[in-house]
Amino acid sequence: MIAALDQAPELDVRTRALPSDIDPLERLPAAAPLAWVREGEGIAAWGEAARITLPPEADAAGTDRFTRAAAALEGVWTRTRVSDEVGLPGTGALAFGSFTFDPRSGGSVLVVPRVVCGRRAGKSWVTTVADRGAEHPADPLDAPVPPAAPVGPLTWRQGALAAEEWERTVAEAVARIRGGALEKAVMARDVVAEAARPIDVRTLLRRLARDYPDCYTFSVAGMVGATPELLLRREGDEVHSVVLAGTRPRGATPEEDARLAHELAASAKDAEEHRLAIESLRRTLAPLSAGVDAPDGPELVRLPNVQHLASPAAARLLPGVSTLRVVAALHPTAAVGGTPTPAAVELIAELEGMDRGRYAGPVGWVDSEGNGEWGIALRCAHVEGARARLFAGCGIVAGSEPAAELAEAEAKLRVMRAALTDPPG
Repeated sequence: MIAALDQAPELDVRTRALPSDIDPLERLPAAAPLAWVREGEGIAAWGEAARITLPPEADAAGTDRFTRAAAALEGVWTRTRVSDEVGLPGTGALAFGSFTFDPRSGGSVLVVPRVVCGRRAGKSWVTTVADRGAEHPADPLDAPVPPAAPVGPLTWRQGALAAEEWERTVAEAVARIRGGALEKAVMARDVVAEAARPIDVRTLLRRLARDYPDCYTFSVAGMVGATPELLLRREGDEVHSVVLAGTRPRGATPEEDARLAHELAASAKDAEEHRLAIESLRRTLAPLSAGVDAPDGPELVRLPNVQHLASPAAARLLPGVSTLRVVAALHPTAAVGGTPTPAAVELIAELEGMDRGRYAGPVGWVDSEGNGEWGIALRCAHVEGARARLFAGCGIVAGSEPAAELAEAEAKLRVMRAALTDPPG
């Protein structure tokens, strides 16, 4: 393990193809699992060959944790030998990462795992990471894996703010916005679940991957969730992103579902929220790329619990632009921070009454070739032992109503509430 600027270890990385298909999540041991999967494809990993930790920053707009992380990771890669017979994004040497929302919060981390198993484009593989001169395990996937344990009974309690307090916070944010201090702020709330024994993260991952296959199910250093929001996917010099802003719950009947979808599409408040998010993405990627391709209007994306306005975007990066530099530039998006960003981040710090930690921060992976996938840590919980802290946020603009925003937050919290709840019987 290394701190951000300590001496990097010398590693030997080997990736070999597997003769048969695998489900990466089914191979995970219980201890500190790492994962990034969607629609049955992705990577899952365990063990630690290196850990890069980043200290908090003094500046609310700082990006030093990303810069230092990229430099430290490059130091690891320059001392790493790679043998890769598969040659896909996510093979060879890679690291999982999870960064704080606010630069002033501690806890940003990158982990280079010991074993990675993956599936992509009809191919499955396993990667092992050994210290230089040490033996690689003969077949790490042959080791027996204990079954994932149920969560058991839970005790629920309020987080930083009770529901009524949070509504008053939203009302204050609306007043500030109407007063011209800013255009939008994303206000989040948390709730806490306590189990009788340590929570088996694998149980949550399998439930989330089953119930939300279109989302990116992730686990990095205790942050576990299924995010619908792709911050960026990079392959070579091409990056793709998806902006989600504007939300309604799913209806109990097809008729109610259609009504809510029409309401979302016709909502001036949600259209404004989405416009601000798209404009923010364009401004951010413009100096890093040869141009940004995004649609003129959003499309509707339906998830099991909510429906969103969504816009895909693509760009070709300029030479020499690193993946973590793009991540740093994109974070925080208007969809999780607000507009203008500096004012929104300060308002969040003033009114929310909590430290978000790595909630709404970038989460994902990057390999030694620069390929990677990074999402925003939404619909998630921070799991530590028997405790899970759940988060959800809503975009607040001048037309927001506190009661409606609370209902939206509750709809988003249902994702992790359900993942933590064992089925009856």
